[in-house]
Amino acid sequence: MARRASPVSPVISFILLSILSLLPSCGHPKQASVKVPPPPPESSESTSRSEGGAKNDRPPAGSAEKNAELAEPTIPPDAKPMATETGRASWYGPPYHNRRGSNGEVYNMHAMTAAHRTLPLGTIVRVTNLKTGQTALVRITDRGPFIPGRIIDLSLAAAHKLDVYQPGVADVKVEVMEAPVPIGSGGKWAVQIGGFPHEPAATKIADHLKRRYRTAKVLKFSSPAGDWWVRVRVLDDDRERAGKLAAETETTEGAVFLVRLD
Repeated sequence: MARRASPVSPVISFILLSILSLLPSCGHPKQASVKVPPPPPESSESTSRSEGGAKNDRPPAGSAEKNAELAEPTIPPDAKPMATETGRASWYGPPYHNRRGSNGEVYNMHAMTAAHRTLPLGTIVRVTNLKTGQTALVRITDRGPFIPGRIIDLSLAAAHKLDVYQPGVADVKVEVMEAPVPIGSGGKWAVQIGGFPHEPAATKIADHLKRRYRTAKVLKFSSPAGDWWVRVRVLDDDRERAGKLAAETETTEGAVFLVRLD
């Protein structure tokens, strides 16, 4: 007759189970816990590269595209002046830099551009400093200067090239070399009045002009420099109507300017 196996003591069973639980499983070895330090913050250089390539693919500073954007405009070597005027030039930079100009482009004071009150936007002019003889080609992208006695407002880059930066103003000759449309006819015209140092003075003349010229559109606005302006658009933006309104308008503050809008 076979002998019966003696039962395993509960104490021995507990010890055996404890030993087995400490042994590693053959199917899933236990992984060691490793602390990984956080990555270092990105440098400004790497952030700039990432944004430039991923968002709007802007060319980096110093690229051929950027240099072309900032360079002087070009004209045919045999181009002849279409019109000439002489007067005072000034320049403008901050606070107008990176703001939208009259032609819809964002003004870059490092590009070879300028503001003029009556030449068509996109016109290329050659500016000569009458004292130093320095010359430069600039493209008209904005309107101004709105200061009596001045005929052109240069970008910072153009002011440096023409030796106007240090003195601030200079006597110049402006020659029209290329124009997208005729400069002596057509166009959309308005009257600009200012600048007024305080809003109430601009409001007063704007209200007066609204009552006097029922068909005109009168707009009051502030400039980035903090002064206030009034612009009057006559019926059909007609040059003769705008010129007549300018001749009839008088102010105790500011000045009156005939300005081309296109």
